[in-house]
Amino acid sequence: MGPARATLSKMRKLVAEFLGTALLLAAIVGSGIMGERLAQGNVAVALLANTVATGATLAALILTFGPISGSHLNPAVTLADAVIGGFPWKHVPGYIVAQVSGAFLGVAAAHTMFNLPLFFISHHARSGASQAFSEFVATFGLLSVIWGCARSRPSAIPYAVAAYITGAYWFTASTSFANPAVTLARSVTDTFSGIAPRDTLPFIAAQLLGAAGATLLFRWLTPKPGISHA
Repeated sequence: MGPARATLSKMRKLVAEFLGTALLLAAIVGSGIMGERLAQGNVAVALLANTVATGATLAALILTFGPISGSHLNPAVTLADAVIGGFPWKHVPGYIVAQVSGAFLGVAAAHTMFNLPLFFISHHARSGASQAFSEFVATFGLLSVIWGCARSRPSAIPYAVAAYITGAYWFTASTSFANPAVTLARSVTDTFSGIAPRDTLPFIAAQLLGAAGATLLFRWLTPKPGISHA
């Protein structure tokens, strides 16, 4: 592959990560707003709407952008893939920038669709050890699903990841953010899916620890898994 084609290929991957993460956040935040408005105070119904929309959209996005960029859509996944040698370290910064900037664009898009300010700081407290531990469990489980499927049934990854996140919305106290880019972007929406900025750092630390734990475990359980198309 010549330099020009290599540059074009890299750009396509970055655009795929950017757009995929933007659409993911638009789904998370938008469905949260819609669910809360229609549920008329019933938090369980609002969460159910948020869960179903997020899970369905996630499956569609991984199927759509997976052949282009691997559909990481998550800095924790990108870093974990690089750690095991499945993704070049030189591309990690670009992927993370694309994911984080795409996430913020997705929040802005959701707010625009519902006639809200582009960004407004969340006051939704998600603090305490139980919340942080929930994010550790959520991300540990997510990476476990990815690595396990990557080794034995890679074609099942989109459905397995979507199913896991759908379930984790309900079995974790934090509603399973499991993604540093998602966590940062949700700090600028004071809606159903928001998180207060002061609570983002413990979430991200727990997410990275969970991803590291699952990656180390699966390097032993299933040697040399890989999910990257880079």
